[in-house]
Amino acid sequence: MAEGQRRLRADAERSIRTIMEAAERLLAANPAATIEQIAEAAGVARTTVHRRFASRDALIASMTRDAWAQMGAAVAAARPATAPPLVALHQATATILEIKSRWPFALGQPSDDPSTVRHQQEVHAGCELVLRRAQQAGLLRPDVDLDWTRRVYLALIHETINGAPASPGDPDELAARILDTLLHGAAPRP
Repeated sequence: MAEGQRRLRADAERSIRTIMEAAERLLAANPAATIEQIAEAAGVARTTVHRRFASRDALIASMTRDAWAQMGAAVAAARPATAPPLVALHQATATILEIKSRWPFALGQPSDDPSTVRHQQEVHAGCELVLRRAQQAGLLRPDVDLDWTRRVYLALIHETINGAPASPGDPDELAARILDTLLHGAAPRP
């Protein structure tokens, strides 16, 4: 919560969460969904949505900020600086898969909001740190391009969420598959 803002009552926080979750579902299916449609899906009056969010754009910005805050918290909880690199990678990957499957629309929105940008930078810094530590631990070749490896890792996560026609499945199993592919590729093991 920003400095100087009052803490919301629990019922107001639940209302905001309900509105944002309904908006995510609708906007993921129909990016042109209106505030009226979002209010109906959330089971609240349109005025309730407008009381909490000045505009549709403000609602989307809030969703994006919240989703990236969750991503930042997931990376921090994985302890990229202190946990064994493979453990940190697995935990972050599994949690990020869960978040990305819940917030595909919000996480796909561009944002110049300072809080959102800060969370995005934290996520990328945590990813770079844990990959560097994985390289130092011998999990990645010493000569591997870490920027390329990060991009491949993010592409594997993206394809896991967006490339599968069915529901993604168990996040831990998918995280293991992503990391196996990242670390070992598709070649047979010796």
